[in-house]
Amino acid sequence: MANHKSALKRIRSNETKRLRNKYQHKTTRNAIKKLRETQDAKEAATLLPTVVSMLDKLAKRNIIHNNKAANLKSSLTKHVTKLAS
Repeated sequence: MANHKSALKRIRSNETKRLRNKYQHKTTRNAIKKLRETQDAKEAATLLPTVVSMLDKLAKRNIIHNNKAANLKSSLTKHVTKLAS
């Protein structure tokens, strides 16, 4: 067990951050899944900007790697343009 007040505070803050990161990551994964399952081009086009924004936020906060965010955005954009055509 930690012996310093600052170490106890760090444990508490790390747990809070872990839970927040987990929630945001799971929410984004669900949004990606919903976008991939969508067959309606109009709905997919409206969902894409929100999903891209979520991915950018995760990458900015180092929850996911920048390249992973870029790869996901690329594949999702391809999916949406394929639906439109």
